[in-house]
Amino acid sequence: MALAKSHQGNEPGILPRVARREAQAMRECIDAFGGLVWSIARRFVKPDSETEDVVQEVFTELWQKAGRFDSSRASEATFVGLIARGRSIDWLRKRSRRPMLEPIADGFDVAEADSNRNPSSRIGAEEIQAALRNLPSDTRELFLLHFEQGKTHPEIASETGLPLGTVKTKLRRGLVELRSAMRQERTASA
Repeated sequence: MALAKSHQGNEPGILPRVARREAQAMRECIDAFGGLVWSIARRFVKPDSETEDVVQEVFTELWQKAGRFDSSRASEATFVGLIARGRSIDWLRKRSRRPMLEPIADGFDVAEADSNRNPSSRIGAEEIQAALRNLPSDTRELFLLHFEQGKTHPEIASETGLPLGTVKTKLRRGLVELRSAMRQERTASA
């Protein structure tokens, strides 16, 4: 795929036309810069199925941010390349935060593995609820928002008006307190 021709005079480039939402402009953008975006994403992202996702994200971002293109600062190819590189690096960062999971061996029997565990090591819902009741009410509220409603730390901070660091600290301390209470309960009942 050829890169976009340099535009001279009053002839508009592709990105200003994308920003104006002109018909066919995005298709021309993909035709002109698809090879560039693919090659940049491919350097960072494996496997190909995820490379395709990153390429799609790049063109979605171009659709949204084409109005920010400034021909006095960079060429269209440079602008597109920088967005492709940024999205690819974002993908790498996100991937590095994912836990590395190992596949379960063929023939693994979950019921058998569960039956081999010590029954006294199991924790029931009642025990967890009792330990949660011993936490401060503000910490219980944060637990509800995070663990039951699935809200992120920034969402909780926004909803509660607490600073983000405070939300993280209270959740972490609450988990430590909960773990300690569960251990104490287990040793007391043993």
